[in-house]
Amino acid sequence: MPLVAGVDSSTQSCKLEVRDAETGALVRSGQLPHPPTTPPRSEQEPAAWWDALSSLLTDHGDGVAGLSVGGQQHGMVVLDEALQVLRSAKLWNDTESAPQADALVRARGAQWWAESVGSVPVASFTVTKLAWLREHERDTFDHVAHVLLPHDWLTLQLTGELVTDRGDASGTGYWSPEAGEYVADVFALLRLDPDVAPRVLGPREVAGTHGDLVVGPGTGDNMGAALGLGLQEGDVAISLGTSGTVFAVSPHATSDATGAVAGFADATGRFLPLVCTLNATMVTDTMARLLGRERDEFERLALAARPGADGVVLVPYFDGERTPNLPEAAGAIGGLRSDTSPESLARAAYEGVVCNLLDAFDALGRAGVPTGSGRVLLVGGGARSAVYPQLFADLMQRPVLVPEPAQYVARGAAVQAAAVLASRDVADVAQEWAPTDTRVVEPAGSVDAAAVRSAYREAASARAGTAERMGS
Repeated sequence: MPLVAGVDSSTQSCKLEVRDAETGALVRSGQLPHPPTTPPRSEQEPAAWWDALSSLLTDHGDGVAGLSVGGQQHGMVVLDEALQVLRSAKLWNDTESAPQADALVRARGAQWWAESVGSVPVASFTVTKLAWLREHERDTFDHVAHVLLPHDWLTLQLTGELVTDRGDASGTGYWSPEAGEYVADVFALLRLDPDVAPRVLGPREVAGTHGDLVVGPGTGDNMGAALGLGLQEGDVAISLGTSGTVFAVSPHATSDATGAVAGFADATGRFLPLVCTLNATMVTDTMARLLGRERDEFERLALAARPGADGVVLVPYFDGERTPNLPEAAGAIGGLRSDTSPESLARAAYEGVVCNLLDAFDALGRAGVPTGSGRVLLVGGGARSAVYPQLFADLMQRPVLVPEPAQYVARGAAVQAAAVLASRDVADVAQEWAPTDTRVVEPAGSVDAAAVRSAYREAASARAGTAERMGS
């Protein structure tokens, strides 16, 4: 049987899945860690990504005919003319470029950015990291000949080709999903030649070969997850990991001048409007540590508390926040009393994370993305929690589907590899491989969702105002 491999090169690790190219059945898999990082400066050596991927291919790549790489979005890998890496890669969660993001938005205005590239730049975006490089490391900037994203750089190591795909390109801040081309005016702002950017491949174009392997164009991690889930128009996925994302497949490009919704392209030829928060399960892990509890015990505390956490409200901006755009903000806890219990603190932590992500869900709807009739799918490490799935269902007041635990980015990359190998439509393969083992979580009727969300919005608004006044 022909085999394909899908790669998820994330911030934390490199995962590789080998699957049957016809049925999608998992044959074998492996995983190796990447060096840890901590914002606000979050950098990694690209060589570490290649060490992990090449080792996994050595151990698990026998018989594989096709491969695609899904990678963490937005990172900046800068190369010289000889294709040598000039400095450590700045990652998506590096927030040092927040001042440059603000300056870029002021230079042209939020509406111009939204119309030109589908998104209003924040510190995560590659364009802001290039502006930071120009300001802080001018000698390095002057030697930049090529700018790649993490998945692009791994594709380069595999094939020798400087290419990307439309999904990952749409997160740079200098490529237009609607027009399908790089935006010269953005490069002019950076004082860079547009030729530093790689060629953008279509959804099933061949990037090149690695020995006998046919290598697909690859894509960003969120686009890979959408493929792995078999996401259809009208569905909304909530990915709950260290950070959180809410995204949906759309037939139309979006343009949100508020900056909440990033108007990305997807890996099928359609679009993937997305809202990202920096803070998700790390918040509950941190609160568990502060209370001296193991994760399972912390979940039991939260389950024992009443909805609304007896008036305790947690705003989860622990590592700054991307949506809302408060890169140097901190978290806050309100409503504390002398009789506040550990149970209430635990419940407030989970409610704060979920309410923040539901505000992101609402932002998709305001941007014109249909969110009311399709499925809501919860994935990521948080989907395995005893608390998060039920809390999402309760506060949304609608069923939430929890697919089988899986590496959906690697699975989606394998979908693309199979489509490229067989010259098939990527969306068709994604539907054929869509997960079928799905748990349905129904909302409990006893939760006053409106009251919980209203209390959170009031606290979050106050915290945002304080952060803006203090410049922190």
